[in-house]
Formats: sequence, C-alpha cells, structure tokens
Amino acid sequence: MTTASPKTFLITGVSSGLGQAFAEGALDAGHVVIGTVRREDDAEAFAAKAAGRAHPLLLDVTDYAAIPAAVAGAERQAGPVDILVNNAGYGHEGVMEESSMDDLQRQFAANVFGAVAMTKAVLPGMRKRRAGHIINVTSMGGFITMPGISFYCGSKFALEGISEALRKEVASLGIRVTALAPGQFRTDWAGRSMDRTPRSIADYDSVMDPIRAARKAKSGQQPGDPAKAAQALLAIVDAPDPPVRLFLGDDALSLVDAKLDAMRAEITEWETLSRSTGFAS
Repeated sequence: MTTASPKTFLITGVSSGLGQAFAEGALDAGHVVIGTVRREDDAEAFAAKAAGRAHPLLLDVTDYAAIPAAVAGAERQAGPVDILVNNAGYGHEGVMEESSMDDLQRQFAANVFGAVAMTKAVLPGMRKRRAGHIINVTSMGGFITMPGISFYCGSKFALEGISEALRKEVASLGIRVTALAPGQFRTDWAGRSMDRTPRSIADYDSVMDPIRAARKAKSGQQPGDPAKAAQALLAIVDAPDPPVRLFLGDDALSLVDAKLDAMRAEITEWETLSRSTGFAS
C-alpha cells in the first residue's frame, strides 16, 4: 500500500473484468476509487472492499443526462477526480451484414458515447485545477481488426481517435490522455459479457463458425492477467510523461507489429498513385 500522494480515481464498470481489477489495484495502492456499477448489490460489494475509500456510484454510462449530476455528487463525497478510467463497455460479435443498426447504436452508446459523456463531466474541474489524467480503455481491436467483430472494432477505433485528438486539445491545460489497449485478458469479455448476433446467412459460415467456436473455447483461458493490467495502469498514472497509447499483452504487440509491417508495405507499393493526385507544378 502506497502512502505517497493518494489520488481519487473514477473508474467505470467496476463490478467485473478489467474494471474490477483496476479498482482493486488502485485501492490496494492506497488510492480513493469512485466506481460505477449498475446494481445495488454490486454497489454494496464494492463499498465493502475498502471502507471510506471505495465509493460506489450507481450509474449507467449510456444515461448521458444523468452523468453530470452523478459525477458532481460523487466528487462532493470523495473529492475531485484526478484520474478518470473509462472502462465500461462490452463486446459485440456478429457479421456486419447479419447485425442490425440497433446493434451498432448500442455498441457505440456504451463504448464511445458513454466514455465521451464521462470525460465531458470531469473536464471542467480538471481544467480549473490544471491537472488530471483521462485513460480510455480501448483494445488491440482499436488498431487491428478481426472478422466478426466489426462493430466492436469500429467503436474502439473511434475511441482511439477521440483520445488522441483530445490529448492535443488539453495538453497545454495540464491534462493528460492515454488510450489503454489490452489484448486478450482472462475476463468474461468473450463469455457472458459478449453480445452475439444469431447467424442467418450461410455464405459466412466458413468465416464465422470457426471464429465463434474458438472464441467460446478460449473464454476463461486468455493469456492476460487482469491484476498485471492494473499494475500497468498504475504505472502510467505515475509516469511523468505517459504514452499516447499503451498496448497490453504479447498478443496485442505481435498483432500490432504485423499490421504496421503490412501497412508500410502497402503504402510503399501504392506510393506513386498516392502522390499522383496533386495539381501539376
């Protein structure tokens, strides 16, 4: 447990998965944590983790209108938010053609719009104090893609772009922004937390059936340790110059490296055509 400058964290989605690990890691290090949950029994369980330092906040991050007042009330109780960790969200699995527009809207509502609404709620206080750190939990799926999770990847690509641009907007105000991009961690993301669209178009069977079976089989066996992800989060919070984005896990780094190599090769192959579109000098 640390005794040096404890901070107040606001972490969304602390009842399970990486959010739970992040909250427990911060509490174990001596920090104060406001953690959003959606059920009363989860609120009671969270408060019991560290009396006086674990502050549950009943909130659905897709209820945008409720967020400003909820955050203000939590800050009155626990103190101004130093670190916002936008973790709440879920995965959607489904071929794009088979998935509905409602599926897409729900995915972006939780994974993108909720994070933006939470960020907008803490920014005025951070600006006033000229200090703060916003950490948006994205995914390796915010840089690399896989078939069958197009809506999920789209939402994480969006949050990556928002994070990077926001960092440039607030850097002169003393506010830091980091996209934290995990690979596969041993959580319920691919299990009960995954929303799966039913299959309906046989043309996609050869692509989707093996992917869906493999993902279900791997649930609970993923290589990443959530407790170690929490320690990585604490490390970037303490860093004097935290990264724009941090990938977590050997799998994430390997897949990202492969994509960067492929991108550079493709850019080189098509460079002449890319440069051919300007007015002649």
